[in-house]
Amino acid sequence: MVGMLTRNWGWIALRGAIAILFGLVALFYPTITLATLIMFFGAYALIDGIFMVVSAIANRHGEPRWITLLLGGLLGIAAGVVTYTWPGLTAVVLLAVIAVWAILMGVFEVAAAIRLRRQLEGEWALIFAGLLSVAFGVFVVMRPRAGALAIVFWIGAYALISGIALLSLGFRLRSWGRLHPAV
Repeated sequence: MVGMLTRNWGWIALRGAIAILFGLVALFYPTITLATLIMFFGAYALIDGIFMVVSAIANRHGEPRWITLLLGGLLGIAAGVVTYTWPGLTAVVLLAVIAVWAILMGVFEVAAAIRLRRQLEGEWALIFAGLLSVAFGVFVVMRPRAGALAIVFWIGAYALISGIALLSLGFRLRSWGRLHPAV
């Protein structure tokens, strides 16, 4: 495993450099990043839908449930077309899903902490995390534009930190490979 990683240190470093660039773009140009992410989603949904339709039609004779695959493919194509036709609607729906998810997860975390408080010390941390999640979800609902930019900011911060770690790992593997050429 180490030998494979040291031989491919350049690819790991390249992944890190690309992640750093993406992270910086997301942090300094969040509006462009959000629009780009929406377009990539649209491309993915459209291409995936086309492949599902082709696969369903090609395998319809041997597959009793090929209609399900066909319908899934048509849904993917529709999602891709809607994304390109109304990118703003796609962003709003995505934000709504994230907001509802954050609120529900927060409520479940608070409920779990209350149920576990007799058995768990420090349940306040789970309650705090749950309340933060609910607050974030409500914030996204109340201020969707700011919520979208906050999400892009966190994606950018993650990409930047991850990229630095990968770049560092790539160069450490390079050094290790030079010190241990037999591996």
